[in-house]
Amino acid sequence: MREMTVPESGPKRKLFDVAQQLLAAKGFELVSVRDITQAAEMNVAAVNYHFGSRDGLLSLVMYHHIMPLNEERLARLETVDRKGAGKSAALEEIIDAWVRPLVNQARHSGLSEQSFHQLVGKIFSLQNKDFPAAIQDSIQQVADRFTRSLVKALPTVVSEDLNARFHFMTGGLIHLLLNPPSQQASTIEATLGRFIRFAAAGLREGTETEAPAKKGPQATFDF
Repeated sequence: MREMTVPESGPKRKLFDVAQQLLAAKGFELVSVRDITQAAEMNVAAVNYHFGSRDGLLSLVMYHHIMPLNEERLARLETVDRKGAGKSAALEEIIDAWVRPLVNQARHSGLSEQSFHQLVGKIFSLQNKDFPAAIQDSIQQVADRFTRSLVKALPTVVSEDLNARFHFMTGGLIHLLLNPPSQQASTIEATLGRFIRFAAAGLREGTETEAPAKKGPQATFDF
């Protein structure tokens, strides 16, 4: 297996940078080796020389962006859980730990925020079979870990419904990444806030969110 690192400079770095820009703009199915080498002004054999194959280059692009994103998601969720001291974390905090790394990682990606979100959205739109094994394992680890926290936060939601709601929330996030609101219409913080409220409402649907009103003489006393 080739080392999954990106050099800071040189022809390999140039090919990588061109590839991720093209993939963000056009998607994984539409970008060819010739597209990449022509844009990088290199020989068509350069991709095979530096990455082994087109798949090798695409795998490196996925690995370079998805692994740090998922590591931050897990770290943020761990912080949320520690703050709760063994109790179930607030649902909004769990969702925030899942989505906020997309903002932070965009700032460190070397891409514009829009290009980063387009690229990540297109990566997560791929079928599971199209991911390298390491990426599959990372995505599954994140899904399992967040599901456990959601189960604790929403104990009355049956497993089948919770899995479906998590799936719908993931689809909503991919749509948001690929179709962001205009910057004039919304700041990133406002967009995150709206998404978190929307996702929390969907995950909570049908659950009791307020204690029932007290009845009888004791109703005026908060025992």
